[in-house]
Amino acid sequence: MFESSDKWNRASKGFEKYIRLEKGLSKNTVAAYMRDFTNFANFIMHRYDVAPEKVEQYMVERYLAYLFEECNHACASQARELSGVKGFYNYLLIHDKIEHSPTELITTPKRSRHLPEVLTIEEVELIIDSIPFDSVKGRRDRAMLELLYSCGLRVSELTALRLSDLFFGEGYIRVLGKGSKQRLVPIGNVARERIMLYLDERKAKDSKNKDILFLNNRGSALTRNMVFMIIREAVERAGITKTVSPHTFRHSFATHLLEGGASIRQVQEMLGHESIETTEIYTHLDTSRLRDTVEKISI
Repeated sequence: MFESSDKWNRASKGFEKYIRLEKGLSKNTVAAYMRDFTNFANFIMHRYDVAPEKVEQYMVERYLAYLFEECNHACASQARELSGVKGFYNYLLIHDKIEHSPTELITTPKRSRHLPEVLTIEEVELIIDSIPFDSVKGRRDRAMLELLYSCGLRVSELTALRLSDLFFGEGYIRVLGKGSKQRLVPIGNVARERIMLYLDERKAKDSKNKDILFLNNRGSALTRNMVFMIIREAVERAGITKTVSPHTFRHSFATHLLEGGASIRQVQEMLGHESIETTEIYTHLDTSRLRDTVEKISI
């Protein structure tokens, strides 16, 4: 047991270094991959007590069955965890640790594609307008949610924004997305004005963080949890009963763009999706719009 455990520990360090430095994955993605890897490694060591190079296909299949039968993981969760395991064995293949992967013949569990919760434009306005405007915090929160929605940002992209990423004269902001990939996103007048109002009164308390756009009361960068809390409080004040998270604003932004006539390729660029398939979930149409389209083309 000790010998196989030591091999898994060494493999873990190598894999983390590979996805962090060579693959350039974000901090949050690396953490998710390593969490899934650890769960898989623990399962294999306890059930079979073999080193990573000795894992066989049936062991991986048994792990997926374990996730479904004993952990009640949905297909989406199984697919994500299998992706992490496949990534690990691809790493071993690339570095000549194994000759073939035990995951190569295993198909990914089909995800049930569901439509994300979407806010109407009126609901977005209600949530933002519910935030008191008589303090630096209020101005910050309004600017933050306006930017989150009108630029379709991920919460990690929002909290990482710096003053040096703002190009108001040119009309865009620079966003650091997944895999450290940069993209330029147009910024509207409302978001720009709200940011300027916030910056006019902001006083950075920590010189080390003076370039960070959105600061907390101690002059440090906001965390993801802080953004979740700010949104939850604003949603409650607005009387919205939908389940709303930072990603809900991104979903809503994408949906409203498509409803306004933007192409799916344009939305893909705005959101920073690597694959067009990820963007296609936003192509849902309500019945009335679909009926209107059918009426127009009817003979």
